[in-house]
Amino acid sequence: MTSTDTAALGLAGTQAQKVREHRGSGAAPRPGSVWRASWRSRLIPSGLPRKCSVFHLFVACLLLGFLSLLWLQLSCSGDVARAARGQGQETPGPSRACPPEPPPEHWEEDESWGPHRLAVLVPFRERFEELLVFVPHMHRFLSRKKIQHHIYVLNQVDHFRFNRAALINAGFLESSNSTDYIAMHDVDLLPLNEELDYGFPETGPFHVASPELHPLYHYKTYVGGILLLSKQHYQLCNGMSNRFWGWGREDDEFYRRIKGAGLQLFRPSGITTGYKTFRHLHDPAWRKRDQKRIAAQKQEQFRVDREGGLSTVKYRVDSRTALSVGGAPCTVLNIMLDCDKAATPWCTFS
Repeated sequence: MTSTDTAALGLAGTQAQKVREHRGSGAAPRPGSVWRASWRSRLIPSGLPRKCSVFHLFVACLLLGFLSLLWLQLSCSGDVARAARGQGQETPGPSRACPPEPPPEHWEEDESWGPHRLAVLVPFRERFEELLVFVPHMHRFLSRKKIQHHIYVLNQVDHFRFNRAALINAGFLESSNSTDYIAMHDVDLLPLNEELDYGFPETGPFHVASPELHPLYHYKTYVGGILLLSKQHYQLCNGMSNRFWGWGREDDEFYRRIKGAGLQLFRPSGITTGYKTFRHLHDPAWRKRDQKRIAAQKQEQFRVDREGGLSTVKYRVDSRTALSVGGAPCTVLNIMLDCDKAATPWCTFS
C-alpha cells in the first residue's frame, strides 16, 4: 500500500467519525441531507422495507394486475350464475356484465313475400375473394326486401376465354323451375341502397344498375351490371349472343335484342344516392380484364347476332354443388362451354 492510499483511508475514517459524532450530538441536519431523506420517503412507502428494489415493485404491479383480472372473471361468472338461478335454468344464459356476440343473420323465405322467385345468375371465373363478399351480401339484401331468390354461381371451368353471355344462357336453362325471373348480376357490383327495386319486372326488362347510378358506365344504351328480366321476356329475346369471347360488348348487343323484341326498358327513379348507390369490388390493378380483340373479332363485336343465342348455346354441366357462404345458400355450377372455332376462332388465344 502506498502512502497516498494510506492518507485516503485515514481521511475517510476521520470523516466517518465526524458523522457519528454529529448524529450523537443531536445537532440539526444539513439542508441537503433533509432533501435526500424526504425524496427517499416519497419514493418508498413506509410499509415496504428500505432495501425494496425497482424489480420488487414491478413484480408487485404484475401480481395486482393478475388479481384484478381474476376478480373480473369471478364477477362475470357470479352474474351469470345468479341470472340462471333467477330464471330456473341450469345452463348459464347471457348476462349484462358479459354480453355474448350477436348471432349471424338468418332468413327463411316465406310465401307471404309474394308469388315470384328470382334466380340470381352470376357469371364467374377465379374471383373467389369477390364471391365471398357477394353471396352473403346479396342474400341479406334480398331477404330484407322479402324477395324470394336463389343464387346460381356459373363457374366457367373450360380452357376457352371467358364468355359471360353463354354462361348466362346456360344458367337460365339450368335454373330451377321454381324461379320465374332472372337477374343477370355481376359478382363485383353490390347494391347499397335498399330503395332499389328487385321485384318481378312484369312490364319489361328492368335495368337496376342504370347509367345514372353505375359507378363506371354512363352511356345511354348501357344495360350491363344488373339487369332483371322475366323468363318469358328472356326467351322472347332468344337470350344473349354466344359469340362474345373475352370481356365486353355482349351487353351492347343485348340492348339491340331488347329493342328488336319490342320490349320497353325500365330503370330506377327517385334514387338520390347517385354513383354511391353501388359498391364496385373489382380492382383492375389486381385482376386484368381480357380485352384483346383477335382476328375478325374487331369487326364482329359490332354486328347483331340474329341466329345464335339461348337456342344455340352448347355446354356441359361438369358438377352442381350446393354451398353455404357465410350462412347464405347458393348453387355452384361448374360449366364446360363448347366453342365452334370455325365460327368464332377468337374463343382461344392461339
